[in-house]
Amino acid sequence: MSDDALPNQPVEPHARRTVTDLFSGGRLLAVPRRAARREQLLVHLAETLFAEDRAYTEPEVNEALRTVHEDCSALRRYLITSGLLTRTRDGSSYRRAAPTDR
Repeated sequence: MSDDALPNQPVEPHARRTVTDLFSGGRLLAVPRRAARREQLLVHLAETLFAEDRAYTEPEVNEALRTVHEDCSALRRYLITSGLLTRTRDGSSYRRAAPTDR
C-alpha cells in the first residue's frame, strides 16, 4: 500500500471541491457564505471575467458579472473588498488588480 492511500485517514470534503462545484450550466448557484470558499470563487471570477490590462466601467463590470449571477452588485462589492478589483475614487473606472496589488 502506498503512503498516499493510508486507511482510516479522513479526507476533508472541502479539500476536494473545486470552484466548478459552485456552478451549474455556467451559472453560479449561490455565493458561498464561508469566507475561504467565497475567496476561491472571487479569484476565479476576477481571472475569468476581467483582463488585467483593461479598464472597465461599472455597467461593463455588472454585465460581466450578470453572465454568472443576477446579484452583480454583491459580487462587485465582494471583488472590491477582497482587493481583486480596484475602483477609482469616483467609481468611474474598475480594473482587475495585479497580484502584487493585493
